[in-house]
Amino acid sequence: MTSVGIVYHSGFGHTAALARAVAEGVVTVPGTSARMVFAEDAAGDPHQLDGYDALVLGCPTYMAGPSAGFKEFMDATSGIWLKQGWKDKLAAGFTNSGGYSGDKLNTLVQLMLFAMQHGMVWVGLGLPDGGSTSASAGLNRLGSYAGAMAKSDVDLGMDGTPESDVATAEALGRRVALAALRWRVSERVEK
Repeated sequence: MTSVGIVYHSGFGHTAALARAVAEGVVTVPGTSARMVFAEDAAGDPHQLDGYDALVLGCPTYMAGPSAGFKEFMDATSGIWLKQGWKDKLAAGFTNSGGYSGDKLNTLVQLMLFAMQHGMVWVGLGLPDGGSTSASAGLNRLGSYAGAMAKSDVDLGMDGTPESDVATAEALGRRVALAALRWRVSERVEK
């Protein structure tokens, strides 16, 4: 069985909803499993993530970058980084903010660089730009390629994340699961 860990921090619940969508996308692929892990828990024991074939990293964008709760997890992995313990593991990312831009791309770039420092292989969203005047309900409506982005209307509470953004996160989970299955097969062939 191919396994995908979804490591996330959520300040108000919007990013948690995206993490659930990623997990739902993962399990639509036969032969894969998904587990959601709070970044706070992973910071206490980052080695709990060692056995996953892929990690999907998610956090809100606060002040133009990853939330402090997620950054704490990132910093806690320095011992794993030193030994390149996650080298060749697949990685992907998602983020959320209250603004259309909100500097979410910067957060995804930081997540990608974190994964690259670990020697991981980044999986992008793999969807065309869905942003047009008629595509507000379509996948990738915010036009991201590095990972899934969501714009939540924070004044609407948990109902503030558009279904299209949730569906985009689900598509990311499905893509990572398919990539992880292919990656495992290719690793076995090379051995």
